[in-house]
Amino acid sequence: MQELVNLFVKAIFVDNMIFAYFLGMCSYLAVSKKVSTAVGLGIAVIFVLTITVPVNFLLENYILREGALSWLSPAFAEVDLSFLSFILFIAVIASMVQLVEMTVEKFSPGLYNALGIFLPLIAVNCAILGGSLFMQERNFIGITEATVFGFGSGIGWFLAIVAIAAIREKIQYSNVPAPLKGLGITFIVTGLMGIAFMSFMGIKL
Repeated sequence: MQELVNLFVKAIFVDNMIFAYFLGMCSYLAVSKKVSTAVGLGIAVIFVLTITVPVNFLLENYILREGALSWLSPAFAEVDLSFLSFILFIAVIASMVQLVEMTVEKFSPGLYNALGIFLPLIAVNCAILGGSLFMQERNFIGITEATVFGFGSGIGWFLAIVAIAAIREKIQYSNVPAPLKGLGITFIVTGLMGIAFMSFMGIKL
């Protein structure tokens, strides 16, 4: 249990998708002008990461990896489909994003219109694919670890985009030099937040 908590906390703070790896910056910068839209997109990212990382874990370990098909028959023990990882991972992500898009459009048309093109673009969000690729790289033992990692990564991305959205709303009332208005000051604040999150690297549970 302690290992799962440690993995969850590290995924949020130490290995934060935005501040540690700068993944998903496109949506992070474009949809963080208002807290309300940032919260909506952040929740969507949490959902997609929590579902796609464990699903892709199952694909990796029971279909794609060399010898993964041995559960079908010993004749498939040497089959290696790992070259299909990118294609299948993205297919799973795109399916989940389509489900999220239809759900948001049905139950929250205002949020759907506010997010615009960036809602379907979750399918090509580097943070989403990064979650599955990190899962693949770290060789998690079970699906529970993959799920906790996906959920923690989503929470970390959610906190990052909501935090920057709140700061950007306040900055609108600040006396920012003209050359730094907009994305300029946002990049500076993001860099400072990334440095601040480096302090969490000393966490040891």
